Amino acid sequence: MSSKCSQRLLKPLCTLTDPPASRGPAPRTLPPELAGSLDRAVRGLFGVSWGQARSWIASGKVRVGDAVVTDGTARVAAGAEVRFDERARKPRPGDLSDEQIVHADTHVLVLSKPAGISTIPYDETDKDTLESRARAWLERRAKHGSSSRGGRVALGVVHRIDKETSGLLVFTRTWAAKQSLTSQFRQHSVHRRYLAIAHGDVSTRTIRSLLVENRGDGLRGSAKGTPPGDAREAITHVERLEGLRGATLVACRLETGRTHQIRIHLAEGGHPLLGEKVYVRGWKGTPLEAPRLMLHAAELGFLHPATQRDVRWTLPMPADMQAVLARLRNA
Repeated sequence: MSSKCSQRLLKPLCTLTDPPASRGPAPRTLPPELAGSLDRAVRGLFGVSWGQARSWIASGKVRVGDAVVTDGTARVAAGAEVRFDERARKPRPGDLSDEQIVHADTHVLVLSKPAGISTIPYDETDKDTLESRARAWLERRAKHGSSSRGGRVALGVVHRIDKETSGLLVFTRTWAAKQSLTSQFRQHSVHRRYLAIAHGDVSTRTIRSLLVENRGDGLRGSAKGTPPGDAREAITHVERLEGLRGATLVACRLETGRTHQIRIHLAEGGHPLLGEKVYVRGWKGTPLEAPRLMLHAAELGFLHPATQRDVRWTLPMPADMQAVLARLRNA
């Protein structure tokens, strides 16, 4: 039951709707001098006013890579492909594209999470989350099926991905599946491998520490000295993949899955991720530009709760990270 998802690319702060458009002008590659906010990029590429550029973006007529981006302030890296499609409809909030469905059966739902959306609500004002989109997608699917019973569909949360992180995430659809996956996450038997771009020269190593809610400056971090009773062991296996100009492409396999674990471990070692805005306190380096946090959940595997067979999915690095990687390779 092993599976690999297709080579689709996702962008930050976007909603996927229609398939990639073939109509309209050919995509234009963003030169380094226009890298930055999307509205500035569109204005420079297409020779329009600020107002026109922002109107196009807000109405869903601009694609970056394969995805619609409706936030004019979204950061776009040099090398990204930008397309204008005058006939595109505006994305509807809450839509989950079929392209984001990696695997669906009656027990689990594996999704490709875009950056810029929370897994679950942060507070009562956070209405548009991956959980709400997944639930709406299941409800729409049920309405068109012959076995629809109506009512709220079952959906269980067993792990999360940070808002600015992209990649693979699983929800459960039955109580038995949730019990099984919760147990697997607790026993650290779930396979999770992330791709990340970190500042500096990062070497292959295993990082172990005891993480606490407050390391002494109000931030999560590794305990110093005698750890408090609520400290939790965190283990990250870091593999150096490629040296870049001022940075390193790494793969991080989680043995444990604590909140912000990869970000904390790399930052405390002097190698914060590109796009990091939290765990850079006291860091003396010069930040490299990135449109968002350069972290992507590339692999996910577990024991299927119904078949008891090992299943695993792989999701390629999204377009925004590929553009940053290409820039740091070519610089």
